[in-house]
Amino acid sequence: MPLGKTTVRPLITLGALGAVTALALTGCASGSSSAAGDASASGKVARVTITLTNDGSDACAVSSTKVPAGPVTFTVKNESSTAITEVELLQDQRILGEKENLAPGLDPVHFTATLSGGTYQVYCPGAATELTDFTVTGKVADTANSSAATLLADGTKGYATYVDGQVTEMVTAVEQLQADVDKGDVDAAKADYANARPYYEHIESDVDGFVKKGYKATDNAGNLDYLIDMRASNLDDAVGWSGFHAVEKDLFQAGEITASTKKTAAALTENVRLLAKLVPTLDYKPEDLANGAAGLLEEVQSNKITGEEEAYSHIDLVDLAANVEGARQAFAYLKPGLTKTDPTLTQQIAKQFDATNSLMDSYRDADGLGGFKPWDESLRRSDANAISQQVQALQDPLSRLAEKVATA
Repeated sequence: MPLGKTTVRPLITLGALGAVTALALTGCASGSSSAAGDASASGKVARVTITLTNDGSDACAVSSTKVPAGPVTFTVKNESSTAITEVELLQDQRILGEKENLAPGLDPVHFTATLSGGTYQVYCPGAATELTDFTVTGKVADTANSSAATLLADGTKGYATYVDGQVTEMVTAVEQLQADVDKGDVDAAKADYANARPYYEHIESDVDGFVKKGYKATDNAGNLDYLIDMRASNLDDAVGWSGFHAVEKDLFQAGEITASTKKTAAALTENVRLLAKLVPTLDYKPEDLANGAAGLLEEVQSNKITGEEEAYSHIDLVDLAANVEGARQAFAYLKPGLTKTDPTLTQQIAKQFDATNSLMDSYRDADGLGGFKPWDESLRRSDANAISQQVQALQDPLSRLAEKVATA
């Protein structure tokens, strides 16, 4: 699930698509602890540092507000601000890159975006000055004739088909969940819930930018991602319970299906059907896949490891494995082009995906909901650190992927 949902994202709505509008977003790339230089070109990549501090007031300092067109890597460091937990790069209210859950003192994190000439904004909700203008000069160099670039472009097309298929399968799974909820069959609905969750977790970093027509972009009541995947920990009281986790609470905590459960399940079905209509409008760049893959692994570290995601069903390992699989798919579609660009990095990432998958296979349970052991308190206490360390070993080389594919 995308992080920081208590802070509303400034997404743009357009009527041309009918009920809602799709925005093509980049995901969020994780990075090593080393800081990037100030808006200077290193090879073909410009680098900008965004520093969050509190020295009397919460500040979001951008090291440089002008860079040349092309790939830009943003390094975000939260030194001392507790009020600022996310940073976004915007253009015409579209989110082109973002970092969330930015607790003070954590290692710097990165995302990379290929930017054309124009005016952008760095958005830091909660800062004394929330919006900083950011200018990109010139044009992006044409790399269409590069064999690596061609392979990467082909990979984005294949990945788009994969995402479309995941959403289509999710609609079918959620419809089955609603059918068993309507029947009042708690046990069947629990199994349906576990079966439906992986589809969203595979692709959540790609499909979290849709706002219903007629709603302001700052209103969670119109944010499809919020309505589908809000957690108890990020509940907007003005909107109330909705989506997967509202159904989860009724099924697994209360252990009963009420008229409210049926209403919630029906709304979930409506929203995922709406999502399925819009996903085919998404247009990907290679770095979008790379950033999205890293964002999925950040989800593992921030929400799944802690048990926060599936607070009532405790099927967090189902979601965790799905996040890893979604990241692996994004990498797989980039792999032919990346192999030409950097075969050593490709091999490193592939090796760590294999190790992570092997670790997750050790938690499989044919009798468990979703095919995994429950992520209860006892298992978290004994195993959370080992999983987190292996995911970090995967994140480290994967954090370099966005820059590599953006400059191919």
